[in-house]
Amino acid sequence: MSKIIVLTGSVRKGGNTELLAQAFAEGAKKNNEVEIISVADVKVNPCIGCDRCFTSEGNVCVQHDDMAGIYEKLKTSDMLVIASPVYFYGISAQLKAIIDRLHTPMRNSFKIKKLALLLVGAAELPELFDSILVQYNLVLNYFGLEDAGKVMARGFRESGTIKESIFLEEAYKLGLSII
Repeated sequence: MSKIIVLTGSVRKGGNTELLAQAFAEGAKKNNEVEIISVADVKVNPCIGCDRCFTSEGNVCVQHDDMAGIYEKLKTSDMLVIASPVYFYGISAQLKAIIDRLHTPMRNSFKIKKLALLLVGAAELPELFDSILVQYNLVLNYFGLEDAGKVMARGFRESGTIKESIFLEEAYKLGLSII
């Protein structure tokens, strides 16, 4: 049984990203412990680039926000899932703030071995997710992580419209495949 953290990057409660993440979690919970952390429920400031985490005892960040709790959860997790709405060819700013704060030596204490990606975008352009996929693959390669899978849903602008698609089932099956 693995411990999985799902970071959701939408502040819209009940929106398409949250529904996709919940479908993944529902499948993954059959064989794993799963926790969803939503940017709507935490206050995380952007990285200020001071690099104090590289010199402070325990690599503690100088900012005092909810990121400290996220670090603790990531230290004991086996897998990380990134779920985000796609705004202007990138992940949400709130989720990017969390990811940028992982630029700390503390990440070396994480036992994460797998990474998965769940994306929802309003546009239907074939290249909609390309820039995110470049970053995702760079992270996989740099940290030697296993790609556990991706669900990338295009064409869902209105909240909840993803319910009428195959993508919730795809996310559920991806979650179920994690053992």
